[in-house]
Amino acid sequence: MAEINKTSIPALTEGELNEFFVDHLNRIYCAKSHLVRRFPELADQANFKDLKNAILETTLDVGNQILRMDEILTMMGQVHLATNCKGMIAMLEEAFDAVQDQNEYTTKRDMGILYYMHTIESMEMASFQLLRMVAVKLKNRDISQLLQENYDEAKEDRTLLLLITARYLVN
Repeated sequence: MAEINKTSIPALTEGELNEFFVDHLNRIYCAKSHLVRRFPELADQANFKDLKNAILETTLDVGNQILRMDEILTMMGQVHLATNCKGMIAMLEEAFDAVQDQNEYTTKRDMGILYYMHTIESMEMASFQLLRMVAVKLKNRDISQLLQENYDEAKEDRTLLLLITARYLVN
């Protein structure tokens, strides 16, 4: 593990932290909105019933996470702005394309779905965790709690996907 350099890091102002927070909350919001639209299509492509159900459950959870992010933005006197999230959308679309490339191989397609769903959930967990750290620094308990709920939900979804993956690998 790399050692942390102990030199002083310049602190961000409260305004800079708020700007960072809103910008990155908008980015994850954009990605989540895209996923909500695309997950039902992915569920249709899943062969294994448990995987299909997990994707549909994740879709509901993502909808709840978006509602919490709306609540956070309202608490901050902000509205969702369609920020530049082309990179995130491109990454998600690449995952959807890779799954479709396995169209004739149902088991490989399901494993591809699981692989990309794990990747997406990990990215979401990291985003919510970092944004929560910023909310703690900004001393906003309510926002921190909403982000913790989003993180916990993403973690539960990832755990479910791990269990399904294990079932695939045991057979």
